[in-house]
Amino acid sequence: MRRATFSLFSSIPKLTIAARFPLFRILSPLRPLLHHHSFPSSPSRFIQAFARTSPALQHVFDSATSTEQLLAAFDAMESASHENDKRLGLACLEVGERLHSDGSETPEKTLGFAVRAFKILEKDGNDSLSVARALLLLGKVGSRMKRFDDSLESLNTAEQLLDGMPNRVRSDSGAGQVRLAVQLQIADTKMLMGRRYEALVNLRRCFELKNLIFVPDSREMGDAYKDLAEAYTSVLEFQEALPLSLKALDIYEERLGCTSMEVVQVRRLLGVVYTGMGQSEEALKQNELARSVLEDLALKKELLYVEIENANIQISLGRLDNAIHTLKGVITQAEKESEIGAMVFVSMSKALFNQEKFGDSKRCLEIACGILDKIELVSPEKVAEAYAETSLLYEAMNDFEVAMSLMKRTLAILHKLPQQLHLAGSISARLGWLLLLTRRVSDAVPFLESAVEKLKGSFGPKHFGLGFVYKHLGQAYLEMHQPQSALRMLLLGKNIIEETFGQGHEDSIDTCQCIANAYGVMGSYALAVEFQKYVIDSWESHGSNASDELREAHRLLEQSDLSEEVVQLGCRGEKSFVTKSEIQEDRHFLPQGIGSCLVTGWRDAVLILCIGPAALFLSNSSNMQAELVFPREVSTL
Repeated sequence: MRRATFSLFSSIPKLTIAARFPLFRILSPLRPLLHHHSFPSSPSRFIQAFARTSPALQHVFDSATSTEQLLAAFDAMESASHENDKRLGLACLEVGERLHSDGSETPEKTLGFAVRAFKILEKDGNDSLSVARALLLLGKVGSRMKRFDDSLESLNTAEQLLDGMPNRVRSDSGAGQVRLAVQLQIADTKMLMGRRYEALVNLRRCFELKNLIFVPDSREMGDAYKDLAEAYTSVLEFQEALPLSLKALDIYEERLGCTSMEVVQVRRLLGVVYTGMGQSEEALKQNELARSVLEDLALKKELLYVEIENANIQISLGRLDNAIHTLKGVITQAEKESEIGAMVFVSMSKALFNQEKFGDSKRCLEIACGILDKIELVSPEKVAEAYAETSLLYEAMNDFEVAMSLMKRTLAILHKLPQQLHLAGSISARLGWLLLLTRRVSDAVPFLESAVEKLKGSFGPKHFGLGFVYKHLGQAYLEMHQPQSALRMLLLGKNIIEETFGQGHEDSIDTCQCIANAYGVMGSYALAVEFQKYVIDSWESHGSNASDELREAHRLLEQSDLSEEVVQLGCRGEKSFVTKSEIQEDRHFLPQGIGSCLVTGWRDAVLILCIGPAALFLSNSSNMQAELVFPREVSTL
């Protein structure tokens, strides 16, 4: 493994420290043996060691009020010090941190100071806390330079170093602050990489450390509760996010007042959480309270965003006329061809779609796309989210080619935005399913395979959306005469779907039908019959509502020879693909809170995508119907 410090740029000279640390020869020529560092009872404070030998230089350095003065003082120190003097290493560290905090336009310069600090302090070997700070700075610079893997390598090394400290040192307030900063930076870096699910682990550690450092119910703990609530929301754990959000709200109201911006932010977060939990009325209440404060504070732009959020929640509640009235009010205040204007037209399209005014809905989408084309370079993340939502609306109106074209355009934008990995995974999955639906199986597979990796990184290995991607990938492999690969994917999908929705859910049963077909193609007829009987028993439990499915399942079981028939079978009868008319009979567009939710058939392909500030999948639920169909009228094409 490469040493975290020096992997950022191979041109930076490497230290030869294997002789000093024998473990290096086992792990890597650049990996430190962390427990060989000593831990002083009172960790060095930056540059204070200079005071004993050069008080004048120390005074100049401490009194520097600008970056230029600090650099000049450093030059003076450098000329009076040996190149491996620990005091010079501490000075390099302070200058590097100042440059980073000032947002230096030349991160390479900051990197140079960070590397130099690390080299000197690592060689000294007597101040592990300072070494950890140097590694932290390297991690920050690497993240800023989008060298995320290198950044994490430095940060993980710092984490190991700090975890190896004796308890008496770890409990020191200075060490605690460094540990907190390292965990925060690891979480931030993982979020920038789109690895939300992994970042949640570090954010929980941050919360635990803040509990040890800050006073209960302090402003800082309010921030801690809010940050963790946002993290849970980003991975769709709304039940976990709700109590944290409410606690943050209580602290902010007590400490900062009910009209503070912090309270507004938490109320908007609660709007997302309640929407994800299917409590749209409560979500609307929170957004109305936030809107009232923003109106009093005359914060126009933030107010317009909240108005759009309110309109989307009204759509989800079936209050379409109210939503349209709200959106008309926003468009009169928004700048022409602005991001807000595009968002208004997308939301207006949703409302008109639910009123079955499809022509007007499409015209709104055309206007929105015209605006998005012009602002793509200014707000790529917002544009990508809007394109994604627009593509879902076109899909809902059966304009598959337009929908797929917009999805591909969305993915092209997201390719440069690794922090939007969750959205890229969602769109890849949706596009893959549409290609599968329209018989372009070989084109569908790469998108579905890409979606698997992206969604696992964003939502973890057990999220229900991933279960459906596995199922669709299995269907695709079956069409491509790769039954063993198909079976592997279908079994993975079955486990997730059953765990999420239960064995009796329609999608769980349909996945078992796919598995029966796959076993038949492979010639494993005993297993095929076993799964086919299970499918029959499951459909029987649904009563008359599943009479067609039950009849078809019996027909398959009665066949004496599955091998020839199964090759021609899809996962729900004789057709591998549902027809356009079947889609029209089984499609509901469910406008969803801040964004929207598209559900295409409960048994065929359910990839739920919410687009908006949260850009989320819906949360796991043992009852899909209860989770998705919020209390409102649902328009059916």
